[in-house]
Amino acid sequence: MLDKFKNMGWKKFYLIYAMCTLGTMATRFLPFMIFNEKRTTLKYITYLGRVLPGAIFSMLIVYCLKNVNVTSYSYGLPELIAIIVTVFLHKWKKQMLVSIAGGTICYMLLVQLVFI
Repeated sequence: MLDKFKNMGWKKFYLIYAMCTLGTMATRFLPFMIFNEKRTTLKYITYLGRVLPGAIFSMLIVYCLKNVNVTSYSYGLPELIAIIVTVFLHKWKKQMLVSIAGGTICYMLLVQLVFI
């Protein structure tokens, strides 16, 4: 895999590395520079901050479940059980990391050990 980078000179390598670093830093720091405490946040930005997390999670759920086949073996049961576990953990602990990790571990155990 690294063979395609063999003929790249060190100047080009470090230039690409620097550009990637600058791009990453810009996406991390720019929102804090634009939306600082000195300026009031626009109403539509506040609205988007309130609405977008739910919309993004809804899109992720649809994307994750788009290839579930309810007419063949397992009938979508591992996915359904993992979703129930994720929702239960989130309602119980109210910690995103615990919910995501618990649901993922539950799903992997189901598809690797139960629904073989």
